[in-house]
Amino acid sequence: MKRIIIEKVFPEINNGRFPIKRVVGDKVLVKSHIYADGHDEISARLLFKRASEKKWNFAEMRLLYNDEWLSEFAVEKFEDYFYTVEAWIDDYKTLRNGLEKKYVVGQDVSLDIQMAAEALRKRVRLRGGNAKMRRVLSEVENSRELGVKVDLLLSKKVLSFASAVPCRDSLVRYANVLRVSVDREKAAFSAWYEMFPRSCGENGRHGTFRDCEKLLPDIARMGFDVLYFPPIHPIGEAKRKGKNNSLVCGKGDVGSPWAIGSRNGGHKSVHPALGNVSDFKRLVKKASAHGLEIALDLAFQCAPDHPCVKEHPQWFKWRPDGSVQYAENPPKKYEDIVPFDFDTKNYKQLWRYLKDIVEYWLNLGVRIFRVDNPHTKPFVFWQWLIGDVKKRYPEVIFLSEAFTRPKKMYMLAKLGFSQSYTYFAWRNTKKEITDYVNELTQTEVSEFFRPNFWPNTPDILTAIFQDSGRPAFLSRFALAATLSSNYGIYGPCYELCVNTPLRKGSEEYLNSEKYEIRNWDRNAAGNIKDFISRINRIRKGNKSFWRTNNVSFLDVDNDLLIAYMKGNELIVVVSLDCYFKRSGWLNVPLEKIGLAEDAVYTMHDLLTGAKYKWKGRANYVELSPDWPAHIFRIET
Repeated sequence: MKRIIIEKVFPEINNGRFPIKRVVGDKVLVKSHIYADGHDEISARLLFKRASEKKWNFAEMRLLYNDEWLSEFAVEKFEDYFYTVEAWIDDYKTLRNGLEKKYVVGQDVSLDIQMAAEALRKRVRLRGGNAKMRRVLSEVENSRELGVKVDLLLSKKVLSFASAVPCRDSLVRYANVLRVSVDREKAAFSAWYEMFPRSCGENGRHGTFRDCEKLLPDIARMGFDVLYFPPIHPIGEAKRKGKNNSLVCGKGDVGSPWAIGSRNGGHKSVHPALGNVSDFKRLVKKASAHGLEIALDLAFQCAPDHPCVKEHPQWFKWRPDGSVQYAENPPKKYEDIVPFDFDTKNYKQLWRYLKDIVEYWLNLGVRIFRVDNPHTKPFVFWQWLIGDVKKRYPEVIFLSEAFTRPKKMYMLAKLGFSQSYTYFAWRNTKKEITDYVNELTQTEVSEFFRPNFWPNTPDILTAIFQDSGRPAFLSRFALAATLSSNYGIYGPCYELCVNTPLRKGSEEYLNSEKYEIRNWDRNAAGNIKDFISRINRIRKGNKSFWRTNNVSFLDVDNDLLIAYMKGNELIVVVSLDCYFKRSGWLNVPLEKIGLAEDAVYTMHDLLTGAKYKWKGRANYVELSPDWPAHIFRIET
């Protein structure tokens, strides 16, 4: 008879339809609600294995409280894992507990000893014999001392042996086998630097891949490990946008890189002014030598003169006047962009074409893709494409640029995107930041959604930067880089604190690099490269920054100061006030650090090198707009 109820297993995403995410070296903590009728004792174990293994591995589960059981396993290999749980009525544990209770109060336990010994003997037979347990049974049978018999049968070694052998008659296994999608380390820990290759030239000249090579050493020195390019393909000439998103294209205007395709080719071509495919391959290798990976923008859309529009008209929507349907988000119009029609009857042909684009760049050495607006394409398409690509290239990382409703963002993550853009750019107050980060790290979302915090992008210049200038760039960078293990910046604009909007109330940049070439002087006065570099060095040197979900917020008695721990040894304090000096008393969780209430300890500020002696829980902190962060390492 099957009396065990296995009601829930955590983590489990959509009843096992989607996997949880981990990288090599991570642990998977598994909880389950397990119980049965009556008073019989239960034993439970966690089953786990790699995708390439045929047999299950086992780990004992321990009872926490209220019928909730816990165990864990480590992800040791770069391949997917599977897990589930099973439980059974444990007659030995039941008999053992009865024996112990009766013996403590002085009742006759002679019969209980016989029954427990027989249950143990049965398990020895099931395990094909065990010399140590045979000796235990022999001592129980031959000893004349009641206490000796009882101590032997109550020992932890005997209990561990007996409870590791399931009782097949009552064994129940959870209905679902759950999966762990395993990525390489960079999926969990990365620092992205975005730049337009065409702006890497000098004196207004269109930059090339060779020009980009000159910047690699400096970007690497600053601590970045992903160099992300917007689309590098030929830019459409039909309906090309002018400067500042003007509908009128002037002479020499270069257009938006997201308007992909012209007579010079489509998604499998590079813009002629940037160089050729050989130049790109060389850049990939040069970047790798500096510890940088090139990430490409994957924008599945076309300019009106993309070769596909003429060669495959069935992949697009056509209006009654015979013109192709361009992209719209009323009242906005994007006449220079034509979306694919994923409802076409020829969708299988379209899907294969788009996957071929990904494979083309994979063959050129690219392993990271930032995907433009994935929420505007079918979910099933992404599940198919990412799943198929990762069968052959498991190291590929896909970043979802989906600024849309939460459920859509989360579904894309479930379907296979390795990292995801977030709402971080618009979370400014202490409560907004705390609530949002807790949602991402303390709920089920943390099992499948890897946030990548971008304080700015070529499309996003939020009001806090426009209003507050350089202090906001410092403060928001400190938050992004220390709260999330993955973050990115739109590089030159961020380093130089560029904050002039196209117009009041707009998040678009004036003279946006999306529509024109900007040759930046990245060492100009007022740049924050040193601050960025320091924090990146700290991130790399302290493993608690390598994961996002180990954050816990701390009490500080000033709403314009936010404080949080990373792991058990780092405390970050950031000022949210871009105008005035702020101070407060920080409550240090001594029990988490393992310190006594009156302990004296050293707080080493890794940003400045300064060291402070603190005592007890309440300690004073002070920050100013021109240096708005402490990153303390606790040294006892």
